[in-house]
Amino acid sequence: MESLKLPKDTMLGAAIVTVTGNREAFIENYKGILEYTTESIVLQGKNAKICFEGSSLSIDYYTNEDMKISGKIDALRYL
Repeated sequence: MESLKLPKDTMLGAAIVTVTGNREAFIENYKGILEYTTESIVLQGKNAKICFEGSSLSIDYYTNEDMKISGKIDALRYL
């Protein structure tokens, strides 16, 4: 990967989580949605589960490659 200068996240299939304040998150390279309530959203990544906790959480959109979560995000944990 180093010699080819390819992004590590792409080559390893790692999830990319970008959080803007405590109101929205963009997730790339996730594998699936495991749990979805207004208080908790759990996603399956390649090597770990990604858990968003808060209130009024919603998935604004999702595709096979990325998604946007909005609401009041109180915690982000990797399980």
